[in-house]
Amino acid sequence: MQPNTSFDGKSDTFARNIYGTTKGRIRLAVLGRDLDELLQTLPPRPLRILDAGGGFGPLSQPLAALGHRVVLCDLSGEMLALAREQVAKKGLNQQFDFIQAPIQSLTVADMGRFDLILCHAVLEWVEDQAGLLSVLNALLADDGQLSLMFYNRDGLLFHSLVMGNFDYVHADLVKKRRQKLTPGWPCRPDEVYRWLEQLGFAITGRSGVRVLHDYMVDRQVKAERPDEVIEMELAHARREPFVHLGRYIHVLARKGASPAAD
Repeated sequence: MQPNTSFDGKSDTFARNIYGTTKGRIRLAVLGRDLDELLQTLPPRPLRILDAGGGFGPLSQPLAALGHRVVLCDLSGEMLALAREQVAKKGLNQQFDFIQAPIQSLTVADMGRFDLILCHAVLEWVEDQAGLLSVLNALLADDGQLSLMFYNRDGLLFHSLVMGNFDYVHADLVKKRRQKLTPGWPCRPDEVYRWLEQLGFAITGRSGVRVLHDYMVDRQVKAERPDEVIEMELAHARREPFVHLGRYIHVLARKGASPAAD
């Protein structure tokens, strides 16, 4: 079993199916709002940012445009090629460094530490999830900020129940045939929160991503009124119980406290 997943051979499909749809617009809207608000609480200086498993950098490119320095790391050479192309077109070459490597191979000795780490839709593609969070913790400066978005197993379970996919539920949400863009290790929110707490993080914010979209019965509404759908997503993303019904959960966490004892 591979410890990480590369999107080589699927980069075009990923970019089109994820970010070329209303689903992608919702993701960018929710995370963009969260990051904009986070930046307003930080000192007004250029930040050193790691986009860990960032693909072509859809969230880190806007941050670079604000003057921040970004190290974009991804396992996929195809994703990084797409990132370089987009970065060049936007005149942001001076703001970016690119690394093709597993996140787990990055060390403080080689990289130094970062003020902000983005890790979006990565955790669910990694077998040793607690280990990955530990690596990110080591790379983060004291009082640094972590922006973590993960595929929510509870949201997946609820969606499967609502859709009547009971065989899938009985199979513990394991499909007989692996889908190309279906994560192999959906995350249990309570488990992720516990790992973060053990590492000494203080969670400062949570947002659900696609808390309504995936449960909407009328597909025509999604197709014909996407702006309204996004407006409703933003209005409910931080409200319980909607947060934990999201297909993804975005967590903002500050590094600070000493790691909890086992």
